[in-house]
Amino acid sequence: MAAFNRERVEHALNELLARVVPDDPQEDEEIANQRFEDAFDFAIDALTTAGEPSVVPDINHVASLIDRRISRDANGAQKSTRFHNLLSRLISQPVLEQKWRMLHFLNQLSDLPSATEQAHHHQTRAPTTPTRHNPSGAPAADSPAFRDAFSRPGLSKIPVNDGSPRASPRPVTQGEKSDKRKERRTQDAGKEQTGEAAPAGFSKAAMEPSEPSLLRDLPFTLQGLSSTNLTFPSSTALKLPSTLPVPLISLLHTLAEPSLLYRGLSEFVESTEGGLVGQSFRSALGKELRSYLGLVATLEGQIRRALAQLDETQPRGGIGKAGVTLKRCVIWTREATMGLRLMSLMVEESKGKKGGELISLIHSFSLSHGDPYVGAFAERLLAHVTRPFYDMLRQWIYDGELADPFGEFFVSEQREDEISEANGKEGKGGATSVWEDKYKLNERMIPTIITEEFANKVFLIGKTLNFIRYGCGDAAWVDTYSKEASKELQYGDTANLEQSIGDAYKTTMARLIDLMANKFKLFEHLQALKKYLLLGAGDFIAILMESLSQTLDRPANTQYRHTLTAQLEHAVRNSNAQFDSPDVLRRLDSRMLELSHGEIGWDVFTLEYKIDAPVDVIVTPFGSKQYLKVFNFLWRVKRVEFALGSTWRRCMTGARGVLGTVSDKVGVDWKKARCAVAEMIHFVTQLQYYILFEVIESSWNELQDALHKPESTLDDLIQAHAKYLTSITRKGLLGSQSTDFTGQLHELLKTMLAYKDAVDGLYSFSVAEFTRRQEQAAKIETRTAAGRWGLSEKDNLGSDSPDPFAPIRRLRTDPDSPFPPPLIQLGTAGSGEDDVLPALRKRLATLIVDFRAKVNVLLGDLIHQPDHDMRWLAMVMNFNDVYQPVRRRRKMDKKRDKETPQPSTAK
Repeated sequence: MAAFNRERVEHALNELLARVVPDDPQEDEEIANQRFEDAFDFAIDALTTAGEPSVVPDINHVASLIDRRISRDANGAQKSTRFHNLLSRLISQPVLEQKWRMLHFLNQLSDLPSATEQAHHHQTRAPTTPTRHNPSGAPAADSPAFRDAFSRPGLSKIPVNDGSPRASPRPVTQGEKSDKRKERRTQDAGKEQTGEAAPAGFSKAAMEPSEPSLLRDLPFTLQGLSSTNLTFPSSTALKLPSTLPVPLISLLHTLAEPSLLYRGLSEFVESTEGGLVGQSFRSALGKELRSYLGLVATLEGQIRRALAQLDETQPRGGIGKAGVTLKRCVIWTREATMGLRLMSLMVEESKGKKGGELISLIHSFSLSHGDPYVGAFAERLLAHVTRPFYDMLRQWIYDGELADPFGEFFVSEQREDEISEANGKEGKGGATSVWEDKYKLNERMIPTIITEEFANKVFLIGKTLNFIRYGCGDAAWVDTYSKEASKELQYGDTANLEQSIGDAYKTTMARLIDLMANKFKLFEHLQALKKYLLLGAGDFIAILMESLSQTLDRPANTQYRHTLTAQLEHAVRNSNAQFDSPDVLRRLDSRMLELSHGEIGWDVFTLEYKIDAPVDVIVTPFGSKQYLKVFNFLWRVKRVEFALGSTWRRCMTGARGVLGTVSDKVGVDWKKARCAVAEMIHFVTQLQYYILFEVIESSWNELQDALHKPESTLDDLIQAHAKYLTSITRKGLLGSQSTDFTGQLHELLKTMLAYKDAVDGLYSFSVAEFTRRQEQAAKIETRTAAGRWGLSEKDNLGSDSPDPFAPIRRLRTDPDSPFPPPLIQLGTAGSGEDDVLPALRKRLATLIVDFRAKVNVLLGDLIHQPDHDMRWLAMVMNFNDVYQPVRRRRKMDKKRDKETPQPSTAK
């Protein structure tokens, strides 16, 4: 046996023999003690010489042997289940080290015979005790008393020593027997306490300081204060006397833990660092420490009463009878030590955390810890720690104000420089910046006592109230709402909190939507944007374009703002736009884009609809640019339609008059031109129909459904409008990641305008030819009436004049001329008819071929788009298969073809 185990073995063996070795009331005390000592020495010798068991120490093997033995008995299955349960509990005990020896010992005990078998085989199986110093009156080893003592059921009756000469015929009473056993137990207990207080190697003189002295200093030590015997050299160390025995050192080590923990916690509580939640955490810890000090005060009172009752005549001053020992102090402070240990762990892990992070840390102890004491302790702390958090929450959801000086709430207010840095150089400005950038949701600070969905709803409520107060200028309603709806919020009242948040959410969202719809006329502004910038008001756009057509044909640097504004007012007064509200008409304006060299008025003119706060939170500055982009594209398409329509009307009108007289010369050209113009008008009409109806109208209907959805929030309106803008810009401008449809359309529009100019040149040529023929017919008629020849040789030579536009030049200065001026300068001095008409024909043929080639490429790209609306547009434009769509090869395909080596041909 090891040295440190010998005391425990001797103590356990002493207890066992005190209960097993029979007592004879009539036996002499010295003989009984000697017999007990002999039995004790015999048992010690047997244990010392036993050695290690020959069996391999395998706990599973021993357990299987015991289980096999149990299973053979009646109710074996039930007993086996119970055995396995007890075995698992034994294995899980970390204190017990010799688990295999225990099971082996129990298995060996089960091999002993029963009481009935032992009665038949007592001669070979009964253990014997040493017989040295055995007087004649001592019982023999084979006496019935010894057999009964070592039998399995134990001692059945008190043996009587009949052979003793001092045997009294008087039977021993039960009271005397009980007194003797009590006296023996008292002596054993005294030995045990003496062994604890003064183990081997330490004398009574070495017990300095004494246990009463240590108890007297203990209350000061538990409060983190140095005393005579126990001093604190630093805040993290306690110096113990070097003269104390190991058991007392062990007890003082245990008592030093709460002392050092309290000392560190008290320093943390007295510090002033951290925010509101951090100070609340310190306050909660201080309250727990005051409860700990109450326990120390109670313990101090017990120690003082116990020290007052000490008797110096008793061993160790009678400290054991006083009721207060160091071991009992350890037991009394065990729960408090656990609380201090838990608080110290929280303090250690809370470093660098604040606000919601600190609350989440404490809440994690109540969620993920299985100890009920830890969970209850964390819940008790949370009730105090969360008070500043709920105060900030209440002010945020009822007043829309953020009272967070230390940045502990999960909503943070951004500084101006942060907003500018996030938005870049352009910036959002207006209500958009207030709504989107003023406050941000800090997900890292969201405590685990609320869900992320709950936090988003809280964030939206406070942001809405703040926007109503500052963005919409309705602070009076916010103040009234705060007074009527404000409630006290606290931890643990989940039902009341959820109801408060739900009511606040509905009320604030309904108020904000009502303000945007009725006070700030959001829906009217969206309707006006659709009518004027998306060309929804057809009569207004037609009158505006007709009135501006002559002005916009001039160079861009000759355009003036007041002229454009006057034409805009004229279009408003002569269309249904005059019935719109004055606020809408006041926001409608015309302006010029940035001028570039060579541009005309058509290229720089644009309409503008001014949006101010707080409506600009939905129609953002970026959204206004998107509207402007769509308007410019639609305006170009509308201009081409207007130009082609004007040319078509002139052609149809002239076909019955001027053009009919020259059909012999340019009739075929005009037939081709009318077919080409009709083809272009069909293309432009289908493109406009697709953009205005298939894209804008369908997206507008979706926007209306989203805006009038019940319980919609301002964020929902912003998202719905952003989706609407994305749809009309992506689909309306034929946006695609792989193909530049906008560039293709612009080239097609330029080609159509160039063809229109060429047709106007052909018309001017036809008019010039008609004028020449009219003048020649009038000259013939005049000469014939005068009796001369209608045509002379000079006239025949003049008929071959190289300048068929000479009459036009002469008539150009005549204001009363019935012929319109030529639109382009065709033919100059020295150029003949043979040069002008072929050039026009070549120009018209080249443009129509170029137009059809570009349409084929456009249709080929549209057919292969994933969007079904774009594929539908390609089908409508080519409904009779007059075009042959060709898909343009991409740059990557061309590059891949170049990199692919060509196979060489054999010569």
